[in-house]
Amino acid sequence: MTTAEFEQIVRSWLKTARHPKLKRPYTDLAYKPMIELLAYLRANGFKTFIVSGGGVEFMRVFAEEVYGIPPEQVVGTTGKQKFEMRGGQPVLVKLPEVDFVDDGPGKPVGIQKYIGRRPIAAFGNSDGDLQMLQWTAAGAGSRFCLYVHHTDATREWAYDRVSSIGKLDKGLDEAKAKGWTLVDMKNDWKRIFRFEK
Repeated sequence: MTTAEFEQIVRSWLKTARHPKLKRPYTDLAYKPMIELLAYLRANGFKTFIVSGGGVEFMRVFAEEVYGIPPEQVVGTTGKQKFEMRGGQPVLVKLPEVDFVDDGPGKPVGIQKYIGRRPIAAFGNSDGDLQMLQWTAAGAGSRFCLYVHHTDATREWAYDRVSSIGKLDKGLDEAKAKGWTLVDMKNDWKRIFRFEK
């Protein structure tokens, strides 16, 4: 399919899909403290990016509306594409091949490849973010690294060292050893989602 066709499929899915546990549209599930932090950073002259293991073409559809981050500031896993003429019109066609995996050790590579500058602050929530935080922390000058620890099974879900949905094991150890900020979602966040009262 073309990239335009894929974007339309994502938009249609986002209009109707609901999280099975929370019964909310997925676009409602962005963390309120995260959105507040992104707005604060931009208001104070920082350029913000999303660096995710998720598919970049998927995330770019909603990143600006939900997080205030434009598509060109989203780095993620990419599939191969090719240029074609269809019906006299130029299109980009998604191919069934992975081009780049932006997870784990791929994250610092993706940052260098697509942004070209080492971050001065990075935030993560799983071991898939560990190398990105290590890369950030190793830069010259002041750096800030933060892990969000999912500890609230009632309002969201809880996972860390042993989990089938995400894993935060090595990252917990490194955060403690390096003095990175560790946010306990249950105890530190009064509200997780914007729709909570």
